[in-house]
Amino acid sequence: MPPEPNLYFYFVLGIVIGLYLLDLLSNLLNLQALSPRLPEEFTDTFDATAYARSQEYTRVTTRFGFLESTFSLVVFLLFWLLGGYPWLDNVVRSWDLGPIGSGLALITILLLAARLLALPFELYDTFVIEEKFGFNKTTSATFAADLLKGLALSAVIGLPVFALLLFFFRRFEFAWLYAWIAVSGISLLFSYLAPRLILPLFNKFTPLEDGDLKEAIHAMADKCGFPLSEVSVMDGSRRSSKSNAFFTGFGRNKKIALFDTLVEAHTVSELVAVLAHEIGHFKKKHILQQMIFSIVQTGVIFYIFSLFLHNEALFAAFGVKETSVYLSLIFFLILFRPITRILSVVHALWSRRNEYQADAFAAETTGNPDLMIEALKKLSKENLSNLTPHPFHVFMDYSHPPVLARIRALRNLSPAS
Repeated sequence: MPPEPNLYFYFVLGIVIGLYLLDLLSNLLNLQALSPRLPEEFTDTFDATAYARSQEYTRVTTRFGFLESTFSLVVFLLFWLLGGYPWLDNVVRSWDLGPIGSGLALITILLLAARLLALPFELYDTFVIEEKFGFNKTTSATFAADLLKGLALSAVIGLPVFALLLFFFRRFEFAWLYAWIAVSGISLLFSYLAPRLILPLFNKFTPLEDGDLKEAIHAMADKCGFPLSEVSVMDGSRRSSKSNAFFTGFGRNKKIALFDTLVEAHTVSELVAVLAHEIGHFKKKHILQQMIFSIVQTGVIFYIFSLFLHNEALFAAFGVKETSVYLSLIFFLILFRPITRILSVVHALWSRRNEYQADAFAAETTGNPDLMIEALKKLSKENLSNLTPHPFHVFMDYSHPPVLARIRALRNLSPAS
């Protein structure tokens, strides 16, 4: 049957279009904020050509993102308003797979369809846009292998978790509590296993060679009381020339992974400053805070979902007659999008605060804020970062403060602060 124009129908229609327009406004303001005048702070790092390329990169990626989000919105609205959900539900029910089997079949079809529709955009982004600006190092073979590995992991990990959720919400009165405990436990487990089992499927990790850098990193870790068990270099250049670094591990078994592109582009002192920043996240308990936030958020989401289980008015808004747990979950996630967006803004605000604290920790630990400043400047040039983002765009989407704001905060610190 066609979607029923009830309260849920108009609410969902309003939120999907409203959030689309909000993101559009944010991106348009960000484009308008692009200034042809290079900020004075970066005159020693950017020349006119590099600065122009960074602005052009922002323009191209923003416009491409607008095209992709518009396409996604149109596809969703057509599928919904033309009766795609009841049609697909009837198809999987006709296969007599049972409630859980039908749910797994339906979610697999939806995810594969979404992946297929997104594929042309990913190909264009990787092999046209990133190639144009000198970032792309991915070969067609690597791209295809990543795609297949990602699909395989989704099937091996995602589908069993989804089946477990369907089982809980079909059988138990306090299913939200069981689901919360199970998903939180699985998330923690994979946080521990991912560096050992999943990341090596995509990248090669080589132990950092003995030398000045390794000695400096271990000296910094010892100074901070950071239990570092391993330092490795990741072949990030296999896919992109962009740079990064990250920590993994729990308790006394923490590891550092440096992109090879980062090692090649920075001095030992700058790399130590970047790593001091990352250690600052651990010392300031930011990782633990984020973990707790994520666990609490998961529990709240499952509890609210339990209130919308088998909601006939919500099903009618999508044109589906017979309720089910699997479609309840899908429809609820669509209905919950405004809350998800608000939570993402709150999390980004919190994350930006944490970045300032980690920068200050790096400055204090190294005794020289200029090391972190120089590293930030180089990273901005290497990654063609937008140096003048609009404040509203930063508020909505930035997990890190704009680099100029970070540098100004660092300059306000005394070398011994």
